[in-house]
Amino acid sequence: MTDSSSSSLPFHAPHEAASFSPAPSSHSRADPARHAPGTHEDTPPAEDPFETHAEEEDDIPPTGHPGRGVLTLVSTPIGNLGDFSDRAATTLAEADLILCEDTRTSARLLIARGITTRTEPLHDHNEQQRIPALIGQLERGRRIAIISDAGTPLLSDPGFRLARAAIAADITLTAVPGPNAAITALTLSGLPPHPFMFSGFLPPRTAARREGLARLRAAEQAGLSATLIWHEAPHRLAEMLADLADIFGADRPAAVARELTKRFEEVRRGPVGTLAAWYADYRARGEITVLLGPPAEDDTGADDLDDRLRAALTTLSVKDAAALVAGAINLPRRTVYARALELAREAGPDEQHR
Repeated sequence: MTDSSSSSLPFHAPHEAASFSPAPSSHSRADPARHAPGTHEDTPPAEDPFETHAEEEDDIPPTGHPGRGVLTLVSTPIGNLGDFSDRAATTLAEADLILCEDTRTSARLLIARGITTRTEPLHDHNEQQRIPALIGQLERGRRIAIISDAGTPLLSDPGFRLARAAIAADITLTAVPGPNAAITALTLSGLPPHPFMFSGFLPPRTAARREGLARLRAAEQAGLSATLIWHEAPHRLAEMLADLADIFGADRPAAVARELTKRFEEVRRGPVGTLAAWYADYRARGEITVLLGPPAEDDTGADDLDDRLRAALTTLSVKDAAALVAGAINLPRRTVYARALELAREAGPDEQHR
């Protein structure tokens, strides 16, 4: 999760080292103590859900192709190094090449785990140009991993175009799952977890941002009901929250999650108007995720939009009716015009050409 206008923050070590009891080996099931007097020797042992069953794997056709490489999407910590899995570290250590959003940022993580695999940059400005050469390497059998600065690759980060090209070239694409800021924020927000809609970063310019938010509000008025999730840069947070309050209503439940998994982790919850006022006076720092709860069941407004348009169409042209209603309910004129045209067509040619 990165934004070109925000600086990268250092990873934090885990708050407390976790301790785990070693898992019993397969030999422990043959322990004579299990058949001592008074035990139930006929009771089968509980099945380990993480145990590999070789006899079952023999029946599964291979997904790869002999002599061809594998492209692996590897999740990295969103702030706490303790969240970096052993499997992720092994995958990166055994890869022939690691593609990084920013090699300097990723170097801190790789050095901390003693990973010396060669790294190369893969970002929005060079991804498309690099695809042919990278696909060629994969076809020759190289193992390539993709990581982002933090979190799960492709989600608000580069890599999607390469992954899609690998699929088209019949290259094996796999993943090492792990941390994700949007999902972590959603589970901590107290807002309905499903359905949800993650939209990455909104446009930085005010006009484009408000237009994008207005389209989402129009979708709600057409029936969409979901928790909405974005990432945002600290210096734009207050303005974004003010736009949310203006377009979706100041009373809409919301949450702002920042510095997740780090020492100063914080999740602030409340009406979006209240959060907008708070962050207007308090400058947030760090990596930020913003969540907006779904509208109340009686607030989607789909029927209200159609009712307003039908009433306006009785006396106005489609163009004028759309302009009037769009101004009244704060929706993009093009969106309202498209719906007005649909209603006019349903009503017949007289209304359509009014």
